Amino acid sequence: MSKSLISRLKTAIRRRNYSYKTEQAYVNWVIRYVKFHNLKHPSQMNEDDLVTYLNYLAEERQVAGSTQNQALCAILFLYEKVLDQPLREMMDFKRAKTPKRLPVVLIPVEVERVLQNMDGTSKLVAQLLYGAGLRISECLRLRVLDLDFEYNQIQVRSGKGKKDRVTIMPQVTKKKLKGQLKKVKRLHQKDVKEGYAETLLPKALSQKYPNAAKKFKWQYLFPSSQRAKDPRSGLVHRHHISDTTIQRKVKKAVEKSDINKHATCHTLRHSFATHLLEDGYDIRTVQELLGHKNVHPVRNLTL
Repeated sequence: MSKSLISRLKTAIRRRNYSYKTEQAYVNWVIRYVKFHNLKHPSQMNEDDLVTYLNYLAEERQVAGSTQNQALCAILFLYEKVLDQPLREMMDFKRAKTPKRLPVVLIPVEVERVLQNMDGTSKLVAQLLYGAGLRISECLRLRVLDLDFEYNQIQVRSGKGKKDRVTIMPQVTKKKLKGQLKKVKRLHQKDVKEGYAETLLPKALSQKYPNAAKKFKWQYLFPSSQRAKDPRSGLVHRHHISDTTIQRKVKKAVEKSDINKHATCHTLRHSFATHLLEDGYDIRTVQELLGHKNVHPVRNLTL
C-alpha cells in the first residue's frame, strides 16, 4: 500500500474539513479495498473492481447497508478527489440489507426517570440532547460563545451537512450551564498559566480568526479533564469529553430506570422532536430545530 497515496488521501480529507473519525474510516476502507484486490493500485482498477468489492461486503461479510455505503463513499472519494478518476455514479451491485427500524421514543416520565439516574456533566449533556434536540457530536463540540442566555438560544456550528443552526436553550439547564462556564474558565486559566492556552479550531475558523484559539470564548463547553496531543496537528490541548463516556452513562441510567426500550443518546433527540409535535408545535419549526432544513433563529420557544 503506497504511503504517498494515503498521505494524499488524508490531505484531501483535511482540506475539506472532514472530521478525524471520517478520515480514519475513509483511510481504513481504502486500505481494505486495496488489500482485497491483492495490493493492486486503485488507479489500475475500475468500476467492476469496486462492484466486486461491494458485493463481497454484502454477500460474504453481510455488513449492514450503512457500512457498505460508507465503504462506497470512501472509495468514490479516493477516485474523484485524489486520483482525479471519477467513477460512474450508477453501478449495479448487491445492496446490503438495511433493517427498517422505527425510532425509539421515550415518554416524558421515562425521560425524567433517566435524567434522575444521572448526575454531573453527563446529566447536563443528556438534558441538552433532550431539551435542545442536539446530536451527541453537536453537543460535545459546543464552544463557550455558542450559548446565548439573553435569547435562550444555542448556536450549533457545522452540524450534519456542515450547516449551522440555532436551537433553544432549555430553561432547566441555564443555571447549570452558567456553572459549567465557571468550571471551563478555571480550567482555561490553569492552561494559560501552564502554557497550553490554545484550543483546536476548524481550519476555516483558525484562518479567519488567527488569534481566536487562545481565547476563552472559543474553548469547548465540555472540556476533557486531561490535555492530549491532537493526532493531526500535534497540538497539545484540551479536547472535549468523549462521546463514549456519555453514551455509557446514558445506557446505565436507562438500565437503572427499568425501561425496556433500546434507548440511547439519539433516543433523547427523537423524544425531543416527538414531544414538541405532541405539544402542538408545527413540523417546520421542529425540523429547523433538529437541523433538517435551513435554519432561522427561533426566539420565542421555551422548554
